Amino acid sequence: MFRAGLIQVDSQDDKTSNLAKISQMIDEAAGKHADFIALPEFVNYIGGRMGFLENAESIPDGETSQLFSRKAREHNVWILGGSIVERIPDDDSHVYNTATVFSPSGELAALYRKIHLSISATFDESQVIASGNRVVTFMTPFCKMGVSICHDLRFPELFRAMALRGAKVIVHPSEFNIVTGRDHWELLLRARAVENTCCIIAPNQIGTKKNLTSCARSMVIDAWGNVIARASDRECVLTAEIDTDYVDAVRRKMPSLSQRRPEVYGNA
Repeated sequence: MFRAGLIQVDSQDDKTSNLAKISQMIDEAAGKHADFIALPEFVNYIGGRMGFLENAESIPDGETSQLFSRKAREHNVWILGGSIVERIPDDDSHVYNTATVFSPSGELAALYRKIHLSISATFDESQVIASGNRVVTFMTPFCKMGVSICHDLRFPELFRAMALRGAKVIVHPSEFNIVTGRDHWELLLRARAVENTCCIIAPNQIGTKKNLTSCARSMVIDAWGNVIARASDRECVLTAEIDTDYVDAVRRKMPSLSQRRPEVYGNA
């Protein structure tokens, strides 16, 4: 059992202001006794194509990573720092969309680069973002966890791969927009939880950005597919108790992971 703190924030194109705000919200989450704090996608900067390039940082030496490291040590908590744009050495035209995990000692415990890049009427991520190519899980004292980002939600293969590697909790930072989010956000989160009998922690952005309006609705889904916590439509810190023993109980009751027939499916 552990307490998750989800930060739902309206990040804009002023990195200094964003970092000051999320620093305060991390403090608030720690004050609510969160053991594991998760932030949304593009948490330190949301803007245009050139802005992403200009605000890219190295990891773990960049300003945002150092903030997460410092706050993890200060509050003795785990922090999944949503995602930020990560500088790619010797590439002036692309960045990675990268989620970082910091342990209570302030060490970088995991790093995931978004695999599936979204295309919308207003923004094609591949114009500026390079896709990652590695499934990432990481161990905590609570359980093994996995991490995915936003558009990854539409690709169940990724979530299945994390579950098969032993993840009981998957953290899914997002900037899911209101157009698709009204109908797809909760539906897909619950589906991924049910199919993999895992808990999903999903912090989302809120507010109108340059290219879209985020749907908010940060939430936590248990392994049975129930929404056990949901944020209101404002910037806020949401907390939820995560019972990993319940994940085990659901997997015993509904052992679908052990009933797979990969020899039949092949690469389908």
